[in-house]
Amino acid sequence: MSINSIFQFLVPKDKKFFPLFEEASSNLIELASNLHEAVNLPLKEREVLFQKIDALEQKGEDITRQTNLELSRNFITPFDREDIHSLITSIDNVADNLHGAASRMRLYQVDKITKSIRKLTEINLEACQNIDVAVKELKNLKKIKNITDACARISKLENKSDTVYNKAVFEIFENETDAKNIIKYKEVLSVLETATDKCKSVASVLESISVKHS
Repeated sequence: MSINSIFQFLVPKDKKFFPLFEEASSNLIELASNLHEAVNLPLKEREVLFQKIDALEQKGEDITRQTNLELSRNFITPFDREDIHSLITSIDNVADNLHGAASRMRLYQVDKITKSIRKLTEINLEACQNIDVAVKELKNLKKIKNITDACARISKLENKSDTVYNKAVFEIFENETDAKNIIKYKEVLSVLETATDKCKSVASVLESISVKHS
C-alpha cells in the first residue's frame, strides 16, 4: 500500500477534486451536445455553435489546468495522484478531439453532413453522458457497479463507432470521385472516431480507480 493510500485512511479526503471532475464531465456533455446539434443544421447556421464549442474546449483546458494545480498544492488526495492526472487528462483528450472535428468542419466548409457523421456525433454524445454518470459516482465509490456498467456501455459505443467509421470510409472511397471531398470527409470521420476511442480511455481510468477501491 502506498504512503498516500495509508494517509487516506487517517486524514479527511480533500474535496476539491470531485467538483472539478464533475465540472469537466458536464462540460464534455455540453460540448458533445453542441457538436451533435451543429451537424443537424445547415452550414450557415453552425457558426454560433462552433463558437460555443471553442469556448467549451477552452473551459475544459482551464479545468484541467486547475486540477493539475490542485495536485501540486495538495499532499492528500482522494485517490492516487496518477489516477487523478490520468482521469482529467483523458477527459480533456475527448474534448480536444470533439473540438477538432468541429474545427475541421468549419475549416473545410463541409456543407453536406452525412448520416455517418451525424451517427458518430450521436455516439460520442452518449459516451460522454456515460462518462458523466460514472464520474458522479466517484465521490463515495460505494456504487462501483454504476461505474463499471457505464464503462461497459462506453466500450460498446466505441465498438459501434468503429463499425460506423469503417463503413463510412468504405463508402467514401467507393462513391466519391472528388479527391478533396475524400480528404475532407475522411478527416472529420477520423477525428470523431478517435474521440470515441478517447472516451474508452476515460472508461479505462474510471474502471482502474473503481477496482482499486472495491
